Amino acid sequence: MQFSGGGGGVSGLLWQFATCTGLAGTGCQHGRGRCCRRDVMIELDPAFAAGLPADVDPFDYIMQLDGELYRDVANRRTLRFEQQGRRYFLKAHYGVGWKEIFKNLLQLKLPVVGARNEWLAIQRLEQLGVETMTLVGHGQRGRNPATRQSFVITEALEETASLEDFCGAWEQDPPVTRAGILLKRELINRIAKISRIMHGNGINHRDYYICHFLLDVSGDVLAKPPDSLRLSLIDLHRVQLRRHTPERWIVKDVGGLYFSSMRIGLTRRDVYRFMIAYRGKPLRATLAEDARFWSRCRLRAYSLYHSFYHELPAAD
Repeated sequence: MQFSGGGGGVSGLLWQFATCTGLAGTGCQHGRGRCCRRDVMIELDPAFAAGLPADVDPFDYIMQLDGELYRDVANRRTLRFEQQGRRYFLKAHYGVGWKEIFKNLLQLKLPVVGARNEWLAIQRLEQLGVETMTLVGHGQRGRNPATRQSFVITEALEETASLEDFCGAWEQDPPVTRAGILLKRELINRIAKISRIMHGNGINHRDYYICHFLLDVSGDVLAKPPDSLRLSLIDLHRVQLRRHTPERWIVKDVGGLYFSSMRIGLTRRDVYRFMIAYRGKPLRATLAEDARFWSRCRLRAYSLYHSFYHELPAAD
């Protein structure tokens, strides 16, 4: 999505400061656009920005929005809210504190200090043609990484179900009709393609489970042509973006995906289908050439399964 300023209401691109916001009614003499300091940035879709109340600090207003809470922890809120008849999701970050930053660094982990990671991931996935959330706005205030506030707003994905919920009954009631089997095959191929695009373009998710894929379930899903299904990847706040993704992070993603699929009744043939689509080569070739990689992914999945369920999965 390309954001642009101009027009009525609040500008699509806002550079806001303590006393100089570039917004009508706030005392700023610079007009809409860029101002004199660089410690606060807001970028909003013009249609959304036009619906904000007049004469308010847009950053404060967004950070204080109320709605249906999905997550409320010490330094982060996730909620769904409505504006002018449309529904949106807000993820607001209020600063993680130095304790959290140092804890991550001591564990050799890169700390996630705000929403910036998520909006950059959305933009990158859109460039690559991977379906995800639709970005409506984002902002950041403050230079200190421990106290920096930030947010990301996306359109609500309506009439969707996570693949964990949608496929959950397959273990006891596997698809047997032609439409159901084709749907399962399409979902496997689609996830493999998304994974291949991400990992081939320097992206790893870090929370790569089937619950973070949302399937559009409006209408009769089985009656739709399989290739017309919409499958969106969500929960991107821990995504890592690089020029090249190290294999150990790819293993963590693929292993996590496999772990989260172990209780939905996938067959060995289903797993092979994913391997073929993900590597883009015949099964015999990937089993021979990528044996070490697949073994590492399997061990990762088994380790996660044992940690979560305190038992080993049934032989696959």
